[in-house]
Amino acid sequence: MKRREEMSFLERIYIVEICRGLTVTCWKLIRNFSLHMLHLIGLKREQPAMASILYPNERRPYAARYRGRHRLTLDEHGNIKCTSCFLCATACPARCIYIEAAEHDDPEIEKFPDRYEIDTLLCIYCGYCVEACPVDAIRMDTGIHPEVYPPDPRLFIEDKETLMRRSRVLEDLGKDALFDLHMARMQQIEKHPDDPDVPDEDRVPL
Repeated sequence: MKRREEMSFLERIYIVEICRGLTVTCWKLIRNFSLHMLHLIGLKREQPAMASILYPNERRPYAARYRGRHRLTLDEHGNIKCTSCFLCATACPARCIYIEAAEHDDPEIEKFPDRYEIDTLLCIYCGYCVEACPVDAIRMDTGIHPEVYPPDPRLFIEDKETLMRRSRVLEDLGKDALFDLHMARMQQIEKHPDDPDVPDEDRVPL
């Protein structure tokens, strides 16, 4: 498509373009409001009024390739697969992965992550960590997105136990149950954002 290099006089003074934009905006507003009123009395139900999702009471289905929140995968014995090779942390462009390696009790296993943390405030969800891992120890197939927390940066850091628990829930209950737990937690946080009586478990990331 070839772009016009020069604008007409009416385009340069922007008055016509502003009027056109206001016309589109007002038409959409009146149309959606009218459809909402018709929906209330049971008419035009087949015609959607707008594309808004009433989150967290409604959910939008995500594609299978959606890069959601991380999880550390487990082997058949329930142990973490990660070998602390640091390839995920090296590949991460946001430098949001922190690993502390330790010796394993099993002599056949060289090392394991004694500490594994992901700072989701820094994470850009690019998926490079998943591609870099040689043992398929980290995935982003949970189908859930980051949660909203009170303004405490520490609550955005996901530790090893959190990432492993996410895998257990996913394998035991399935992706839909994992998302339902996520939505229930978001509803709880929305109802009690600053209530000190809300248990801490309701604000711990899943």
